[in-house]
Amino acid sequence: MTTWPALGHEELEWTSRYAEVGVRAARRAALSERYRAAVPPMIAALPLVLDDELGVLVDEAATALVRFDGELGARVAPFSSLLLRSEAAASSQIEHLTASARQVFTAEIGAPGKRNAREIVSNTRAMRTAVELSDALTTDTVLAMHRVLMADDPHHEAGCFRQEAVWVGTSARSPVGADFVAPAWGRVPALVEDVMSFARRVDIPRLAQVAVAHAQFETVHPFTDGNGRTGRALLQAMLRSNELTQNVTVPVSAGLLTDTDGYVAALTAYRRGDIAPIIRGVCDAVFVAVANARRLVDDIEEIRRGWSGRVTARRDSGVWSALDVVVRQPVLNATVLAAEMGVEPRNAYPHIQKLVESGILVSKNEYRHGVLYRNDEILQALDAFAARAGKRG
Repeated sequence: MTTWPALGHEELEWTSRYAEVGVRAARRAALSERYRAAVPPMIAALPLVLDDELGVLVDEAATALVRFDGELGARVAPFSSLLLRSEAAASSQIEHLTASARQVFTAEIGAPGKRNAREIVSNTRAMRTAVELSDALTTDTVLAMHRVLMADDPHHEAGCFRQEAVWVGTSARSPVGADFVAPAWGRVPALVEDVMSFARRVDIPRLAQVAVAHAQFETVHPFTDGNGRTGRALLQAMLRSNELTQNVTVPVSAGLLTDTDGYVAALTAYRRGDIAPIIRGVCDAVFVAVANARRLVDDIEEIRRGWSGRVTARRDSGVWSALDVVVRQPVLNATVLAAEMGVEPRNAYPHIQKLVESGILVSKNEYRHGVLYRNDEILQALDAFAARAGKRG
């Protein structure tokens, strides 16, 4: 295993943002509190050489990704969007943001709902942006992903690097004594530029490169919030850029979710100069994600086959296209169905009625949002996927 430089540190002075008055406050100010902030190494040109055992694991995981992506290539339409949403939901769950598939799809079409569901929708958009921008792994790509992710959050500046200290542990009011203090904000632009240069290299094992770039990005922690979700969106962009995935978003975050403690420990080990745990963790996550996603695909295809026997219509009826829309959008209204089918909303209603009569769609009148229709079979399959992702072992 190649030697990887550990974090350095620098001492900085802390000035509280909170107004404090009185004798005790004056005495504290006189002490001039100082804290240690991380100083990550520049990694753009560092060699990345793996020992034989880890190199084999990286190759096997990369092969599993390519094979799974290729298997779905010919039947990708319903699964690309579902797997991307599943990845966004799993990435959010690592940040303790959870919601059912029904809540997420309902929020996606604009109906009022719980805040977590809306944040997962924002994460889905960030994931989609990451994939769309994967041909250009630059600082602007990172800012664009964060801008989409945090667009609806009034408490944080979307698409802008932080200009304040961020830290983990101890008091929320001060970084003094914190478990980890991210680099000083003035270092952030150069560090992100450096990690994106590393991400564009073509001379190192691809999946190991993805894992290390992700760990370095999380160490830099360039934003006041959304770093984890942005970093995992970047991971997906790198998978696509490295041509490990071309058709679908493999839900690697769902693999990481099976051992979140191990994931955090691997990031900590990376900061000590040991890159093996994060590389191994990402590889293991790939195997888990592929197995879980393959089961989801099988479940959904079985559900879709079952619908064919429940609907009676001519071969050229638009209801068959409507069924395909329901597979990838299991909560919808007439406007959504019409847009997906490329027809006028008035022409979508007969298809909806047919699917309601067949028991494939059920309706619910949402307050201030009209009637929504849903398919519980697809939603249950997606919730089962999420439940499997959250299991340990």
